[in-house]
Amino acid sequence: MKNITTLIFLLFFSISIPIFSNVSALEKNALIKLYKSTNGNQWKIKWNLNTPISSWYGVKLQNDKVIALDLSDNNLVGKLPEEITNLVNLQRLNLFKNEISGSIPASIGNLKSLQSLNLAFNKLSGIIPNSIVDLIKLETIELHMNRLAGELPMEIGQMSQLQKLSLFNNKIQGQIPNSIYNLKKLKVLLLNSNKIIGGLSEKIVNMSSLENLSLFENNMTGQVPSDLEKLNHLKEMNISYNRFTGLVSKHLSQLDALNMTMLNENGLTSSLKISMNENSAVVSGE
Repeated sequence: MKNITTLIFLLFFSISIPIFSNVSALEKNALIKLYKSTNGNQWKIKWNLNTPISSWYGVKLQNDKVIALDLSDNNLVGKLPEEITNLVNLQRLNLFKNEISGSIPASIGNLKSLQSLNLAFNKLSGIIPNSIVDLIKLETIELHMNRLAGELPMEIGQMSQLQKLSLFNNKIQGQIPNSIYNLKKLKVLLLNSNKIIGGLSEKIVNMSSLENLSLFENNMTGQVPSDLEKLNHLKEMNISYNRFTGLVSKHLSQLDALNMTMLNENGLTSSLKISMNENSAVVSGE
């Protein structure tokens, strides 16, 4: 009987360990700050702050550390507190499709373990903090459908593990940094519907893993790099509604979602004339 009682106790204790987790005060405070600063009482699925953190919706723990936070489409309304960057063990942060406003915390570079960041479909404004380039483990950045402005961080190319960069439908300005062409693992680059200027470098040939390139609806100029042809994995492309000029191949014209329709200096569309004798096309105003 004693052995059975001991066995039951050990079984209960082993089950209880994850429930009564010992998350650090710093991480717990960061979560509570997020809850209060985003109107937690109005979330679709709320937290009971009097219960163990392991029971809080969207929070994933491992060895008493917060490693993932998924509160997507949960009616978060308010601003991100600076304290969220104290979740230094976080690997995945997903706050997709909420009503989060204000800026991305300048100290986001503290989240050194982060592999996936999704803040898309919110109301974020301000710039993309330069410290984001310190997140060298990041594989996915999704910040599209916000109100972000300023330029892309100059040293974005040091994020060598990056596979997806999605920033479409913001107010990003300036030129594409040269360092971006060092991202050899990047598969998806979505910068469409911004205010980007300047050219597309022939160094894009270095982005050998690229599968999807969208620069649609910006103010980019210059020649369309012929080396785009050498990106063997490129399956989807839309660089139309810019101010690119010059010759392009028939293949690239067909690959482009809008057949390389450009805007001229008067804001009128320019069509691609495809040569029937050569595998090329030229931008000409109508």
